[in-house]
Amino acid sequence: MQLRSDDFTDGQPLPTRLAAGKPDGQGQGTFSDDLNPHLAWTDVPAGTRSFVLICHDPDVPSRGDDVNQTDREVPADLPRVDFFHWVLVDLPATRTSIAQGEFSQSFVPGGKPGPAAPQGARQGLNDFTGWFAADAAMAGSYFGYDGPFPPFNDSIVHHYVFTLHALSVERVAVEGAFTGAQVREAIAPYVLGRAELTGTYTLNRRLL
Repeated sequence: MQLRSDDFTDGQPLPTRLAAGKPDGQGQGTFSDDLNPHLAWTDVPAGTRSFVLICHDPDVPSRGDDVNQTDREVPADLPRVDFFHWVLVDLPATRTSIAQGEFSQSFVPGGKPGPAAPQGARQGLNDFTGWFAADAAMAGSYFGYDGPFPPFNDSIVHHYVFTLHALSVERVAVEGAFTGAQVREAIAPYVLGRAELTGTYTLNRRLL
């Protein structure tokens, strides 16, 4: 399979309109447009009955001690973990693209509703659910797409990997408020093919 976007080129920076956060002009971050990107795919494997799309950032700090501190940067050698930004399942096999803003047109404090999504698809929780869990003003269940908002003081540029999976089943065996990790496990026996597209993003003034 081949995966492309009109919004960014593989390995290149994502535009701020696709991010949840953007530079605030003072060295930190503020909320951005949070539009989901345009994506299109070709060369789909025979027998495909649905698609799953997962976007994750593998560069998230494994500890929050240094995150968003104005007097220091997050060390580059700190171990990193996955952070899921979008978990979309049961996308019909008849689809060959997703339009910019079709699934997300803004950042919603407390999270967008789910799991029901356009085109009969379903969306799982993204990891802003856990990130904002202790913040009374922002806590909630964050379904669907919420784009990049890396620490403004991180010493590395983050990578956002969009992976499209072609499946031999119409419906993924997950229910309710499912997560990216649960979907990865559930689809493993049914993947006929996959394609990836990666964008980069940073809020660190030094790296912009």
